[in-house]
Order: sequence, then structure tokens, then C-alpha cells
Amino acid sequence: MPDDPQAQNDLSAAMTALGRNARAAAAELSRAPTGARNAALLAAAEALVDRERAILAANAKDVKAARAEGQDDAFIDRLLLTAKVVEEMALGLRQVAALPDPVGEVTDLAFRPSGIQVGRMRVPLGVVAIIYESRPDVTADAGALCLKSGNACILRGGSEALNSNQAIAACLAVGLKAAGLPEAAIQLVATTDRQAVGALVTMDQYIDMVVPRGGKGLIERVAKEARVPVLKHLDGVCHVYVDDGADLGKALRIADNAKTQRYGTCNTMETLLVAVAEAKAFLPEIAKVFVAKGVEMRADPGAMAFLPKGAAIAATEEDWYAEYLAPVIAIRVVAGLDEAIAHIAKYGSQHTDAIVTEHGPRARRFLREVDSASVMVNASTRFADGFEYGLGAEIGISTNKLHARGPVGLEGLTSQKWIVLGDGHVRS
Repeated sequence: MPDDPQAQNDLSAAMTALGRNARAAAAELSRAPTGARNAALLAAAEALVDRERAILAANAKDVKAARAEGQDDAFIDRLLLTAKVVEEMALGLRQVAALPDPVGEVTDLAFRPSGIQVGRMRVPLGVVAIIYESRPDVTADAGALCLKSGNACILRGGSEALNSNQAIAACLAVGLKAAGLPEAAIQLVATTDRQAVGALVTMDQYIDMVVPRGGKGLIERVAKEARVPVLKHLDGVCHVYVDDGADLGKALRIADNAKTQRYGTCNTMETLLVAVAEAKAFLPEIAKVFVAKGVEMRADPGAMAFLPKGAAIAATEEDWYAEYLAPVIAIRVVAGLDEAIAHIAKYGSQHTDAIVTEHGPRARRFLREVDSASVMVNASTRFADGFEYGLGAEIGISTNKLHARGPVGLEGLTSQKWIVLGDGHVRS
């Protein structure tokens, strides 16, 4: 905690005010019609476009400071905004506005023998806190999804992106005001004090769910300190398994895309598993791709035997657990499907895993037996994304097994309550 008691008291008071205001705003949002929430999103999208120069200028300050601190290229890539990214943020808000509103949806309504009707209604969670690092576009995505699903949100971005986040949050505030909704529905934590995170995740009287998005250290800290439910994933150790008899053309395209389409994302492939029957034909071809793109290969002895001499280094036990988020890949030759599933169960992170196969029964076994949030057949792991799943955008990816799993969009930001309809019914 801060050494200065007054500073500690000021921080506590500021965070409490954010929580109290968010709770009041959540009550208003729960009564707001779909049209008002959509209008706020569309007005915010227009504000993003209108204020593009100001947003990019704010981002330039953040990028300059990050470079001065010696941050690497991957960090800068996550932080950097461009005109295209701002346009995509605006498009994302419009897409969320166009999505069906889950709030108030009644399902499974049925008569019981007593004469009452029983069903379930989808309702907002209330107040969602999102704690994230580096990526300022999360400010727009998270704010939009929470607003559309009827939730107030408190956003705590990383100090490295404070100027960018403030510029984007200002656009969201413009949208809320234009639609007559409380501006406290989307609040950005202004302080860069790390103790703000600790305060936020323990405010169980105000916060209904916390979503950490960032490095493993951040997520572990939030999960350890939180007194409210946490929607999270720790690692993205994603696998692609090339099955015996696979179409190697498909396998080449999928393995290339899963690894090299973007290196720093949680749904990027980190380990390539290849059935021994396909290793001789497939590994030299994928090695050409990886060598050309500067991807370092770390291979087990079985894979090393089929890779060009000097193209790979020996993998260690730690490599099978590694989430590189970099142009590095671990490669292993396995006997077949059973060994591939066993490897994923031991070393995987239950995020996203894929099989490339032409064998229907083995594909179905992989879908059933691989215990991950997303399991794929003949598709790149890079598809594990809210936009690609038709969610419009995502608040994050969850490897939890309760409430929400995989990419979490609007429905994952709601819950269900039981409703009962009667006409003077009493229980006998």
C-alpha cells in the first residue's frame, strides 16, 4: 500500500466513488431500452471518427514514452494505434449496436402441472471491471460490449496507454451523453497507481465480475486478490495436430497461419504435433515456411530427424509448456491421435487446439476428448476470436468452466434468472 496514509485514503475514496457511481449507472442501464444503448454506441463510433487525429496524437505520446523506456517491438505493436485501427474500433461499435440485444430475452417458458408458467430471463451482470494492459482498443471493445449488454463498467488500462485510453473513453462519454444515458456507465480509472487494481478487485459491494486482460503476472495477481468472480485465461498454449492421413496442403496452410499470421496473440499456435506417419512428408515443407519467415524451431528428436540439418534446436521440457508470443515454435512427432491428446492434456492451457484430419471418427474423438475452450477441426487456431465467432467483439477469452467459456461476448456478460407467471396461483 502507499506509504502516505493520505494518499492511501484518497485512492480508496476515489475507487469507492467509481464503484458507487457505476452501481447507480447500472441500475439506470437495466431500465434503458435497446434503442438508447444502440444510439450511444453509434454516436460514440462517430466521435471516434471525428476525433481520429486527437486519438492518434494521444497515442503518439504513449508510443514515444514506451520507446524511451526501451520497450520491445512486440510491446509497441500492442500499443500502437493507426488510422485503420481507429476505423476498426468505430466499425466494432457499429457492429455491436447491430447485434441482437440479449437483455430481457425469455426462454424455456413452459406450464407446470400446478398451472404456473416457469421460464428464464437473461439479465445484465451489473458492474464489470476490466483490467488490461497495452492494447488501447480494448477500451472501445470493452465499453461497447458492457453497454450493449446493460452493464456499467470500470476500465483500468495500463499506465503505458493512459493518454490513448483517455482519448477513446472521451468518445464513449460523448455517445452516452448523446443518448441520455449516465456517463458513469463507462468509467476509466485515471490513476496509474498499481494499488488501484488491488482496490478494484476487492470492491465486492460494487463489482460483480472482473475481467483481466494482459500478461500472466497481471492475471495471476487479479485471480489471487479478487473477492469477486474473475473471468480469465492464464496462458494460450495452443496446439495444431497433423493427423495420420491428413491433407498436407491443408495442414501446411493451417500451421503457417496459426503460427505466423500474428505472433503476439493468445490464440497463436505454440506447439505443432505431427503424426509419425506424416512427419517425413510434412516437416520439411513446414520448415521451409518457418525458415523463410524467421521462426525459430525447437524440436524433439523425432521431429529433428525430418527437419533440415541446423534448422532447429533441441526442445526442452519447458518448451512444451511455453507460450512464446514470438516467432518461436515447439515441434513434436507423436505416434498418433492418442499421444496427441495426451500431450495436449498434459501441457496445454485449455485455450484452443486444432486437428488437421480427413478421418471423421478421429475428428469427433478430438472434439470430444480435448478439454479446451475452443476445439477445431481443419481450421487455424487464430479463429478463436469473438469477431470470428459472430460475437461482434469480445470482452476476453475464458478457460473457466462455469458461466462463460471461450470468447466471451454479449451473452457472457449476462446471467439468467428464473421467472414465474401465475394468475393467483397458490401452492397446495
